[in-house]
Amino acid sequence: MFKVTVLYPRAAEDDFNLAYYLDVHTPMVKELLGPWGVLKVDVEVGISGPAPGSEPAYALICGIHFSDLQSLQSGLDAEGPTLIADIPNFTSVTPIMQFSRVE
Repeated sequence: MFKVTVLYPRAAEDDFNLAYYLDVHTPMVKELLGPWGVLKVDVEVGISGPAPGSEPAYALICGIHFSDLQSLQSGLDAEGPTLIADIPNFTSVTPIMQFSRVE
């Protein structure tokens, strides 16, 4: 299995719109990448850092899973620009992306 992980760093000046992300952006990801073989999308909402009461490093982490690397790359090549264009609707930070092989 292959995964693209999208990390949204937490920034004090950012007002991450979680409702928009969950209600609009995540369904958009599933709809647009579905034809490219997306297996699942998981969303992790940061609640704290390792020390009690500390802020999380990331406001949100999203994992988008595919059975093969070619499907992941083709899907993002085709639909990535639309998904990236939606980012300003829920955050002002630039996300970090990583492709991984899941063992």
